Amino acid sequence: MRVLITGGAGFIGSHLADAYLQRGDEVLIIDDLSTGTIENIRHLKNNPRFQYTIDSVHNQPVTAELVDQCDVVVHLAAAVGVKLIVESPVRTIETNVRGTEVVLALANKKQKRVLVASTSEVYGLSTDVPFREDGNLVMGATTKGRWSYACSKAIDEFLALAYWREKKLPTTIVRLFNTVGPRQTGRYGMVIPTFVRQALAARPITVYGDGKQTRCFGYVGDVVGALIKLLDSTESVGQVYNIGSTEEISIARLAEKIKELTKSDSEIVFVPYDEAYEEGFEDMPRRVPDTSKIKKLVGFEPKMKLEGILQSVIDYHSGRPSSLDD
Repeated sequence: MRVLITGGAGFIGSHLADAYLQRGDEVLIIDDLSTGTIENIRHLKNNPRFQYTIDSVHNQPVTAELVDQCDVVVHLAAAVGVKLIVESPVRTIETNVRGTEVVLALANKKQKRVLVASTSEVYGLSTDVPFREDGNLVMGATTKGRWSYACSKAIDEFLALAYWREKKLPTTIVRLFNTVGPRQTGRYGMVIPTFVRQALAARPITVYGDGKQTRCFGYVGDVVGALIKLLDSTESVGQVYNIGSTEEISIARLAEKIKELTKSDSEIVFVPYDEAYEEGFEDMPRRVPDTSKIKKLVGFEPKMKLEGILQSVIDYHSGRPSSLDD
């Protein structure tokens, strides 16, 4: 199979490329390196079944040529990270909505299978935890820039499903819940790599808000395996799936755990949201997926526990070879 991965030099995209190549497939990627990095794919450059293009999916002639060459498209290219979303809302909306429009329109011309990556952020301020794929999405006010990301990804979902219903383009949507592992950067506010780097450098570990907000962190290897299984299944077409772990932890406890695992002397410091992001910033108190739907279809069951995930990130940022399979 020939797979096109948009955003393929990013954290998840590069791991997905690894997995497909290991399976014997051919992989094409396109990435503008706005959030991805060539370092993530450097080890793949000499693989004869790997091809990379440094460009934006917004470049329609280039993207069209790549779509023509592939059997399936995994659309991961997006603006990511709360920090980037707050600082660059125009870029966030345009990147997410326009990029998905281009990919779906080009895929539709040749009826290529498409998987669109969405996010747990679309659940917004919903308190109906754990979040189910058929649950209501509760968006914050348009005056709160932070919700622009969630809204743009929700539009991506509506568009992908519309292409399936109206034009029979085989699309599948995944809502990813805090995917973590080696190669993830803290550059745009990703919490675990940020905490790990702070702890290793003996700098203060900065927890935003009161630290009582809880999250579930899924290992990138488990997530990538689920993506491949969904694309291998015809039953996933026209459907939305949560992917992530259900092992819940508060951000304050996460900081403590990372401090323990790194044997760091770092102080844990709490920073108000208004200082960290913007005045009136709103956060989700809990973000826990219901993964029964994907488990029923492809038997998805996260294998990596939180401590193992944290150790893999610590090893990566320490420059040590991980004992775990990246």
